[in-house]
Amino acid sequence: MPTENTTARMRAWRGLKGSGAAVLRDGVYLIPATPDTQARLAEIAEDVLANGGSAYQLGLESVAPYDFVPLFDRSADFAGVLADIAACRVQLRPDTAAESIKQARKLRKAFSQWVALDFFPGEAQKQTAHALAELEAQVHQALSPDESRALPAGAMARLQVADYQGRVWATRSRPWADRLACAWLVRRHIDPQAQLLWLADPADCPPDALGFDFDGARFSHVGAKVSFEVMLASFGLETPALLRLGALVHFLDVGGIEPTEASGVERVLAGMCAAMADDDTLLTLASAVFDGLLAAFEKDHQP
Repeated sequence: MPTENTTARMRAWRGLKGSGAAVLRDGVYLIPATPDTQARLAEIAEDVLANGGSAYQLGLESVAPYDFVPLFDRSADFAGVLADIAACRVQLRPDTAAESIKQARKLRKAFSQWVALDFFPGEAQKQTAHALAELEAQVHQALSPDESRALPAGAMARLQVADYQGRVWATRSRPWADRLACAWLVRRHIDPQAQLLWLADPADCPPDALGFDFDGARFSHVGAKVSFEVMLASFGLETPALLRLGALVHFLDVGGIEPTEASGVERVLAGMCAAMADDDTLLTLASAVFDGLLAAFEKDHQP
């Protein structure tokens, strides 16, 4: 486009950015072909041509062997929405519910806008959608605390910690982040006297044991939640610090939105798993990591 027509150049740039197109190089953009995206590009091209520029809209039957999907990763965008959801949740009280519902509506609108541009949906969108649905349910409950409501899909019945004392807890051997975090949570916040069993085969789980993080276990993945997050919700342990730890465990287990601490913690846990053949020893060392993370997160959330 002519360099002197700044307004038209900016309009084209904003239009391409708003369409969700990826930048291949200066002046070259790529976007999945759908009726909506093709119509949007045609509008931008028409405006460019009308203002003395040149535009070429080319279709590709195949992009092999190139992988362009990472160019459309919306994890960072959904991370911003997820952070705002967490902040709204912290502020939610009966006396702030009216303001919170306005914020929840804004978050729903922002989420929907990113969904429209998320051409290759993944764990990040799923994780954010679940968190937003939970926030909306909590806001409405705060507005009408006495109203009877059906549990949303994936909701967990609230359990009492006192009913789960001195129990046998079992999970698969050679645990990774989710199972290690669950075992730590049981020992630190649910059942300090718990006896932990590491199963070579989940089919060997004793009938009286409380299984976690395997198919058919008492506590396992529900909806978008990993087992650790399910335990937090089930036992009412969703403090800001533990929820933040849950987001970290979620990413290490199934991906999605990456917390800033993830790469370092992942490397530490991977090193421990490689160095420790005994699962009890591994849990002891990993527990120190989770203790430190929780203390740091609690300090961050102090008024």
